[in-house]
Amino acid sequence: MALPTSADTPAQQAIPKDVLDLEQRLAEYLPDEDVARVRRAYLIGAEAHAGQMRKSGEPYITHPVAVAALLAELHMDAETIIAAILHDTLEDTQLDREQIVEEFGDVVVELVDGVTKLDSVRFRSRQEAAAESFRKMLLAMARDLRVILIKLADRLHNMRTLGAKESTSRRRIARETLEIYAPIAQRLGMNRMKAELQDLGFRALYPDRHRVISARIRSALGNRREVMGRIEASLANRLGEENIQAKVVSRVKAPYSIYMKMRREHKSFDDVMDVYGFRVVTDNVMRCYQALGAIHMLYKPVDKRFKDFIAIPKANGYQSLHTVLFGPFGAPIEIQIRTEEMDSVAERGVAAHWSYKAQSGPANSAQSRAREWLAGLAERQAGTDSSSEFIENVKVDLFPDEVYLFTPKGEIMSLPRNATAIDFAYAVHTDVGDHAVSARVNDKLVPLRTRLDSGQRVEIITAPSSMPRLDWLDVVVTGKARTAIRQFIKHMQHEDAVQFGHRMLDRALEARGASLDGIRPKTLERYLADNKLKRFEELLADIALGNRMPDQVAAQLLGTTAETRRIAGDATQDKIRITGDERGVISFGNCCHPVPGDDIIGYLSAGKGIVVHRVECPNMVEFRKSPERCIGIAWDREVRGDFKVELRIEVINRTGVLATVAAAIADANSNIENVEYIERDLSAATLLFMIEVKNRKHLADVMRGVRRAGVVNGVYRHPV
Repeated sequence: MALPTSADTPAQQAIPKDVLDLEQRLAEYLPDEDVARVRRAYLIGAEAHAGQMRKSGEPYITHPVAVAALLAELHMDAETIIAAILHDTLEDTQLDREQIVEEFGDVVVELVDGVTKLDSVRFRSRQEAAAESFRKMLLAMARDLRVILIKLADRLHNMRTLGAKESTSRRRIARETLEIYAPIAQRLGMNRMKAELQDLGFRALYPDRHRVISARIRSALGNRREVMGRIEASLANRLGEENIQAKVVSRVKAPYSIYMKMRREHKSFDDVMDVYGFRVVTDNVMRCYQALGAIHMLYKPVDKRFKDFIAIPKANGYQSLHTVLFGPFGAPIEIQIRTEEMDSVAERGVAAHWSYKAQSGPANSAQSRAREWLAGLAERQAGTDSSSEFIENVKVDLFPDEVYLFTPKGEIMSLPRNATAIDFAYAVHTDVGDHAVSARVNDKLVPLRTRLDSGQRVEIITAPSSMPRLDWLDVVVTGKARTAIRQFIKHMQHEDAVQFGHRMLDRALEARGASLDGIRPKTLERYLADNKLKRFEELLADIALGNRMPDQVAAQLLGTTAETRRIAGDATQDKIRITGDERGVISFGNCCHPVPGDDIIGYLSAGKGIVVHRVECPNMVEFRKSPERCIGIAWDREVRGDFKVELRIEVINRTGVLATVAAAIADANSNIENVEYIERDLSAATLLFMIEVKNRKHLADVMRGVRRAGVVNGVYRHPV
């Protein structure tokens, strides 16, 4: 598009009031030449968006100007304001990158590109497109924090004007705001923006609940105004008596935070509102602690409800003292004590006292902490193939609550609530997590699955031979741990699949009196090309995962038919030996639960690989209808790991019988995975135990120990 020329001056075209208001605000902290550049950006943006209208009927340019005004309130630099005005031009207009670079430089165009969606790329679904666009934006955030500030301001203005959208769009945008954008604002310490995003999202998603709770809040505050005034006066007087200069203000809970607390803690509105909240703001850190002492002398503190976020800041840079007191009117009083600087950071987070060129700052600054978090996201995304999986990992990282832990050297680490020792290990380093075997918490050995509490000292014990397990994914809560475990397992699965596929193809070729060494290279290359496979390893992995039948591949490579093969499982054939460690491509049937020592056979299931079954499995009649999918396998001499097996135990129906049987199983060194109690009549009952054993001998020991219990009438492997 043709850019406006110098002839298109304000004399020829009127400058709207919203733009003039923006310039007036910018003039308070930016030099005149920067304000002039912003005016130029408006003229170009207005020309680019000419004729485009919002759903509300307003000219489209009013939206980017409003986004720029929100960022001006945060005193953002000129490049950010210009990028905000132009943030939709690459996506929705004829303006191109080269024109933006020529007018405003590389920094502005990178910011604009960072918030531009990937609409020009074709995706399988709207969800996939949204996930990939969000992933692109997060990576741009890692390069420049200003990208997310523009996006948050863009989302905030869109939420303020959401009423023009139809109902389905309103709900989708509101849910996305509550699940992703408000938590990101909180993760960046921008509590003021977070609070408004949550309120607008809650109002759009649950309008009736928002209306009812808002009305209840207004009613409750009206009844409590006198009480709150008296408490506030008492606090101010007490601080004055100690010569502590401080500002005391009451805090009112937002509808969304009340709603979430009611849901999370199963409390009524009256229970949640029966708390008085106040904030004390003073001039330095020492005064904060002095104010704490003075307030504790006024009202008695509630035990274990004090938190020092000044000494140990939150992950987003938030600092404050939190205490809960026994109030004079029977209700608890929540107090936050902080300095003016801390108050500014608490409200604005990374945007407080913005100076982008100051790439490093104090260790507890919101900006440096945000950059560390974003750098971690950028590192992890490289190991995540799926954008949707990456976004889920990001959501996990946005937990609002944290635990604070100490390394053996006394360094502080913050992790999400419910984090385990596995999460801690990966937070230290990926190699530590990959080789972790156990943990020492406060000098006591504990399993890696142990959940951690604030204040604990944690040491991870490693071993070179140890490696991540698939079931770790069921307990970890951090995105870093989840990504690293999945990446390791995918790598191991591929290696296992290639190895198994090789053995299966060898076996299929041997059944025809041939071998891989006898296949001409050109024949193999032609087969790979015809099947759109880049490498021989891809073919082998496909075979192991059940996506290609080894006998069909062998027949095609030899130019014969698949009918010459022998029946799978024939005793004359060499069977594939398994150790139990090949969990990447081998799984064990839940219908029969095979354990080492059982006669077994494999069934190739598409996408899952080999599923191992007992030869006497009830489903084998059906499986043998597809003989090409049956694979002859056997246990290796050395088998490792624990294997699930189900026991049916007939017992006398009396009090304590479950505990008695469970104790017998534990005495035989077996773990209990699950138990089901089925009462048949007043005198008899059936217990179904899912347990872990190492082999048939171990299983026999368990069953023998259970039979010795005086309350047991019979023990059977299920299915028989």
